[in-house]
Amino acid sequence: MALDHDTVNGYHDEEEAGAEANGLPAPKKARWSLITAEEIRREFAHHDPRVARVNNGSFGCCPASILAEQRRLQDVWLRQPDAFFYGELRRHTFRSREAVRSLINAADVEEVSLVDNATTAAAVVFGRVQRALYEGVYSRGDAVVMLHYAYGSVKRSAQEYMARAGAEIVEVPLPFPVRSEEEVVVEFRRALEAAKDGGRRKVRLAVIDHITSMPSVVIPVKRLTKICREEGVDQVFVDAAHAIGSVEVDMEDIGADFYTSNLYKWFFCPPSAAFLYSRKSTTSHDLHHPVVSSEYGKGLPIESAWVGARDYTPQLVVPQVVEFVNRFEGGLEGIRSRNHEKVLEMGTMLVEAWGTCVGSPPEMCGSMVMVGLPSCLGVASERDAQKLRRHLREVFLVEVPIYYSCPHKDGEATPASESCTDHITGFVRISHQVYNVVDDYHRLRDAVNKLVKDGFTCRALPSN
Repeated sequence: MALDHDTVNGYHDEEEAGAEANGLPAPKKARWSLITAEEIRREFAHHDPRVARVNNGSFGCCPASILAEQRRLQDVWLRQPDAFFYGELRRHTFRSREAVRSLINAADVEEVSLVDNATTAAAVVFGRVQRALYEGVYSRGDAVVMLHYAYGSVKRSAQEYMARAGAEIVEVPLPFPVRSEEEVVVEFRRALEAAKDGGRRKVRLAVIDHITSMPSVVIPVKRLTKICREEGVDQVFVDAAHAIGSVEVDMEDIGADFYTSNLYKWFFCPPSAAFLYSRKSTTSHDLHHPVVSSEYGKGLPIESAWVGARDYTPQLVVPQVVEFVNRFEGGLEGIRSRNHEKVLEMGTMLVEAWGTCVGSPPEMCGSMVMVGLPSCLGVASERDAQKLRRHLREVFLVEVPIYYSCPHKDGEATPASESCTDHITGFVRISHQVYNVVDDYHRLRDAVNKLVKDGFTCRALPSN
């Protein structure tokens, strides 16, 4: 989904007037010619050219033109902070929220708040549950369901905000490798039944990842949200840190109560920017930013727009990012589709080179794919995975996350049938973004092949 050209140009008209009033150069108006390969190279020329970077998933990427717009806004802020706070900041924040609203098909801009990252959004949602427990709206022992593969900081946040207040956290043990959506649905239904404890407990919140971080798997969030409605779960929070720019994101279609996604991972914003969608309901007034500021009580969008003096510019360049993605054929949808096709192609190439398997079917991959490493490398623990990742970075200048997978690891569901992945304990998580080239993946392939040829194992690496 994309904003129309007139809307984006309208943003630029207002920005030009604001910039002139502050005595700074105005941003250039949008150019709507399709971007060329050479322009893409220039936009990401600040990346270290020595490194094969196939890990866009962790920190994302930001084009040079967007960084330039961010610096311009920083200059406006530093030139006259008071004028920026009382005028430019609020106008730019609203434009960014409206751009996000359009991108995610939300019904109202008041349902969209800008926050630093998905972890902050989780604190907002979990804080509401915490207050409901402390105030007796919920009962001690009421359940919260979340995936076993939920992001580490989100799981810790759930413990800090909700478990300490009396909630029972029930994890969904998902299989990996995963062969179909049905495996996820079956395990989710089982966990819901366990959480309800024969009807003696109420499930107040379900936390569902749209794309799990590690291992990376696209979760059928629409189906799981529908199940939650059928089973009487009070509210659904979708942690979609990797989603926007990687898979389709449609609030009306998914139907969750809360949905968050980072804008810097796959949507080209600078770190750190994210959004939290909160569907209008009777509980909307009880959502608050975890940093209490002078704006407390004015609604989450206003609270989130001011948490004290800091750099808000990563959140203000969303309209310019929309303009950037619209220069690609097919806009954001075209980028998503090409990244998906290319990462599957590169994953297949690596599987054939290493004689291994992928960790999930194509329809459960977005712009990232889990690819099995040769078992002879001896990835026998999470520490081994981190040591091997560092070795690839420092010796081969290849940046890629590595996941340790044990078929019978506590908390995980056991795959339903045997496959070649059952003997693979190490997986790389490869990403594809517009700046990547085939040579990046060939360098990863060749580095692993050399390690295998040399008889390398993780035991050869120092612990520190």
